[in-house]
Amino acid sequence: MSSQAVAHSQSQTGLGIESRKLGMWLFLASETMFFTGLIGAYIVLRQATPDWPVPSSVLNIPLTALNTFILICSSATLVVGFECAKNNEKEGMQVGLFLTVLLGALFLAIQMAEYRVLFHEGFNPSASIFGACFFTLTGFHGAHVFIGVLCMAFVFIRALKGKYTAEDCRGIEVVGLYWHFVDLVWIILFTILYLI
Repeated sequence: MSSQAVAHSQSQTGLGIESRKLGMWLFLASETMFFTGLIGAYIVLRQATPDWPVPSSVLNIPLTALNTFILICSSATLVVGFECAKNNEKEGMQVGLFLTVLLGALFLAIQMAEYRVLFHEGFNPSASIFGACFFTLTGFHGAHVFIGVLCMAFVFIRALKGKYTAEDCRGIEVVGLYWHFVDLVWIILFTILYLI
């Protein structure tokens, strides 16, 4: 048995799931509860506030729809990179991971540009309950994307150094779970904050 196979078998939990993957799933379960609480509070506050503004009168929906598309594309490039890693296609893996980092950073840059415009127009966390909810939800999500970009950059650097092979690309998979979760949360936030 190879040393990689021995290391892999030793990293399995009693459930037959690799320990890093199980740890990420447990972390994402706690993150699900965190965002569920924030979204629940938003829904309650919105229902209790009779003069809630129409989101399209305050927010730039076309720009954010483009930004949502960019984030979804970053999930697709990550899937391509991971599939290339599983097939020992190092160049494809590196390109996929690089594009994921690039698209994640672009998402954050567009969100910061949106924030600047909103602040310039007087829409900020202290302007209204909607403002407080909007910046809390999008701010926490943006912080998660920022952490995700840093993690993906770390994974990309490791890929450049040849650390991932078809036999061991679990690092990409584990960070990828987090990245896909962040993307899914954004789709939900975009729907409830911008479209409903």
